[in-house]
Amino acid sequence: MPAEYAPIPVDVHDSCDCRTIPSTIRRRTALYACAGGIAALIGPGGIAQAQNTMTPEAALQALLDGNKRFVAKQLLSFQEDLRELKQQAVGGQKPFAAVLSCADSRVPVELIFDQSIGKVFVTRVAGNVATAEIIASLEYGVLVLGTKTLMVLAHSECGAVKAAMDGKPVPGQISTLYRLIHPAVDQAHGDPVVAEKDNALNQAALLRNASPVLAELVRQKQLSVTAGYYNLATGVVDVLS
Repeated sequence: MPAEYAPIPVDVHDSCDCRTIPSTIRRRTALYACAGGIAALIGPGGIAQAQNTMTPEAALQALLDGNKRFVAKQLLSFQEDLRELKQQAVGGQKPFAAVLSCADSRVPVELIFDQSIGKVFVTRVAGNVATAEIIASLEYGVLVLGTKTLMVLAHSECGAVKAAMDGKPVPGQISTLYRLIHPAVDQAHGDPVVAEKDNALNQAALLRNASPVLAELVRQKQLSVTAGYYNLATGVVDVLS
């Protein structure tokens, strides 16, 4: 195990009692607590409040409504994209939602939620795992851009989860993803669909626990953090938590 990581217990899921969290995140927790950083960023007049006035519930519903339009082949986002481009959206962005998605090319996040340019803050990594870099990016999306809902989006036929379950030797750095997926693999008892869903639930719980920034916003009901599951065959996104 790399020196910068150490196992600390986190209540992630009913049958998962331990996750591995980067020590850099733990150091960040102390810094925010000591400097009063959370209060400065999310208090009255703070950055997050200034960017977006949607409630977490409305933001999540907007994502799910867009997925219904995607499944029904009644997309609105392409017309919105053209309008946004004509208005030169380079001047800023105000996404209402953030999504941690797998890097799989069959999961086009904006398309499956029928959202146009500037509406969704997307981070992508194979296996939709919450690394320190991913958490930092999502904190930026929430604090600076004002996203109100954050979804960890798993999907069917996930190659990263299957590879973690197989446990075969692989070249390069691919296997570094395995340790973050292993808790879900252990919970699934050989069922890849259960592993895919449990992995999303685990990563969502990790985001709620590992980041003091996100945790405080969730506590104040200014942010919702959920896990979702995208079915490649049907196009439907189901909310898992």
